[in-house]
Amino acid sequence: MAETKKLLRSLAGEVQEVPPVWLMRQAGRYLPEYRATRAEAGDFLSLCYNSDLAAEVTLQPIRRYGFDAAILFADILLLPQALGAELWFETGEGPRLSTITGAEGLKALKGKDDIHDHMAPVYETVRILARELPGETTLIGFAGAPWTVATYMIAGRGTPDQAPAHALKAEDRATFEALIDLLTDSTIEYLSQQVEAGAEVVKIFDSWAGSLKGEDFTRYALEPAKRIIAELKSRHPGLPCIAFPREAGENYIGFAKATGADCVALDNSVDADWAAAHVQVDGCVQGNMAPNLMVTGGQALIDETKRIKAAFSKGPHIFNLGHGITPEADPENVHVMLEALRG
Repeated sequence: MAETKKLLRSLAGEVQEVPPVWLMRQAGRYLPEYRATRAEAGDFLSLCYNSDLAAEVTLQPIRRYGFDAAILFADILLLPQALGAELWFETGEGPRLSTITGAEGLKALKGKDDIHDHMAPVYETVRILARELPGETTLIGFAGAPWTVATYMIAGRGTPDQAPAHALKAEDRATFEALIDLLTDSTIEYLSQQVEAGAEVVKIFDSWAGSLKGEDFTRYALEPAKRIIAELKSRHPGLPCIAFPREAGENYIGFAKATGADCVALDNSVDADWAAAHVQVDGCVQGNMAPNLMVTGGQALIDETKRIKAAFSKGPHIFNLGHGITPEADPENVHVMLEALRG
């Protein structure tokens, strides 16, 4: 069955007339059925850890739109919680974490092999999805990249410029690098278990990669991704990996070759024609429509869908947004986009 799945064919380097398509955050607040299931769960974290309901919200956009891939419903901050950090969500403000500000906080965390009991419901969600998804739909597992997860663990929340993480990197490099190493090792174990449970592809989300410059980008975005991908491919030969170093700009060039990723996901700050010339030359790319078009819709949505499809038509491509679909998106606009893409 695998070779007939459109997403796996693109990841293997095949150029397809109609590229496979899925959307980041396709299971989410823009869908009324998601909001109903989340209300049933009680709160966001309860939804993440309720395997049946997490599988249900993962399946909802597949039923509605027939996307070529489903991505496990979870959150990148479940891993720090599994390592012993406190995690909670403030309504309307997002996640909050206990902070790592030095060696003492780091010492209090668990080891990479101690996460699995906590993550057992997530692995069960993957097993349910592996059984329940349509035969043509690829199942994607995921984790946050070490740098991005570290920024939340150091600041205790999302920040506009990741300043607390940059400060710890400058002031206590040993603690900072030990945290990156722990997260790298733990991410390997976490993703490996997702694959054992049935994930066919894994994606590494480095949402804040763009704030790393020069040598820091190489050391803390590129090198951890390379280590994670190499170890996963060693354990699971043939496993396709997607890397998303968001807002990497010029650093997108050569990222796939340097890390061993089968596909590089692109944000919408880079132009599709530029990316086709400089990034897609190395293999599959994913992206990269602006999420706001799923809110505004209209002819602009149709035109941009066709433009991006055309820009990437000479190489392997997975159509997606440049970032997650927003809660304000109109579900009807997804149909409009799919019609423009698939014709």
